[in-house]
Amino acid sequence: MKNLAAALLARASISTDPKLHQAISRGAAERAEVDRKRTHSIAFLKPRPAVEAGSSATLGSARSARETSVSAVSARRQTGSLLSAIALAAVAAAVAPREAAAQSVLDRPPNLTGTWVGDPGVVYFNFLHRFMSSDPPQRKVTNAPTFLLAAGLPGNTLFGVRYATSSQLVAQVPNEWELFGRFNPIAQSRGGPLDVSVHAGWNNAASSFDGELTVARRFGRLLLMASGRGFSNVFDQDDALMAVAGGAVISITQSLALAGDIGTLLDRDEDREDLAWGAGLQLRIPTTPHTLSLQVTNTNSGTLQGSSYGPRTPATKSLRRYGFEFTIPFTLARWFGGSAAAGPATRMSGDTVRIIIQNLAWSPANIEIDRGATVVWENRDPVFHTATSDDGRWDSGNIEASRSWSRMFTEAGTFAFHCTPHPFMTGRIVVR
Repeated sequence: MKNLAAALLARASISTDPKLHQAISRGAAERAEVDRKRTHSIAFLKPRPAVEAGSSATLGSARSARETSVSAVSARRQTGSLLSAIALAAVAAAVAPREAAAQSVLDRPPNLTGTWVGDPGVVYFNFLHRFMSSDPPQRKVTNAPTFLLAAGLPGNTLFGVRYATSSQLVAQVPNEWELFGRFNPIAQSRGGPLDVSVHAGWNNAASSFDGELTVARRFGRLLLMASGRGFSNVFDQDDALMAVAGGAVISITQSLALAGDIGTLLDRDEDREDLAWGAGLQLRIPTTPHTLSLQVTNTNSGTLQGSSYGPRTPATKSLRRYGFEFTIPFTLARWFGGSAAAGPATRMSGDTVRIIIQNLAWSPANIEIDRGATVVWENRDPVFHTATSDDGRWDSGNIEASRSWSRMFTEAGTFAFHCTPHPFMTGRIVVR
């Protein structure tokens, strides 16, 4: 009883102490401020509002029901998309007839897909990695990678998939897949006045059909590019939007370029969506078909929707991210495709004939010419090659990118040749 009485007396004294009441109020206010900051720190993970305030209660219940099942739906989407990507890689590898260079980052800025469609039968793997750091004192580094796996097909087309993890596009859906196809009907390299591509895809995180029209034009060392994008269901909010973007690449040398871009969603929510921007130092890895981009940007993923805005919070600007992109070509033809020189010879007439070196292959690889004709090997690859006789009778030395080497054949016979740094590249010249 004495203890109970003491407790009641203590509580009564607390309730009458004004200083203690003030301390308790200050503590509650501090806790509320911490909660507010925590809410702001994760606000960029929340999707944009899609409805007016008057109808928020109706759609709020629907959103709650949808979010309860988002994990199961996301798992089904990821499994189906993963199987599609595996099937794509298997089919493309099976039909790949030759080795090819990866799509070069020297031909596009960080946040624009460009107009490239690759070469038929070649599998492309691009690895994009972006990092950001939290505020001090923690300074925790987090990363957001985007992988691209695609195959070039006949008719100037490309089909592939992008997979982005740590995506901020849709709340509670960290894994973002984009299945896409691209068509390049007009290209300067094929005699057109400019480059034009049409890109269409499905974003599983947003449940959205997305599209892009890109136009590019090269003026000497300067490449200008502009894109218009459309999304049927941006951020999975039942809201169709469009976006525009533009960029430029300035070639310093054959292996070095500077690039930059800027884009925006039309009718964007300025509290949650900044202008998308990016800048990159674009590099070609010497003696290889690989390219590397060292970049800074405010976008999160490499998909069409992810590269169209910079996620932000109402209290801060969008976050700056540093990262890189590395491009890799891959095909089984290098090991299992057999020798192109073993096929029938292509009859070529005239005093001068040309063998084009492109995508780590001779075109054609097996030719028949008249005695006294001159053969010119023209290198259109980003790496050097050689034209070396198998019996050691002649050797071109290194044929650098965009250079050529020639030899006149004055004796009849069959001459087998190869590329010294790429011995799987074999060819044959029959002189009549």
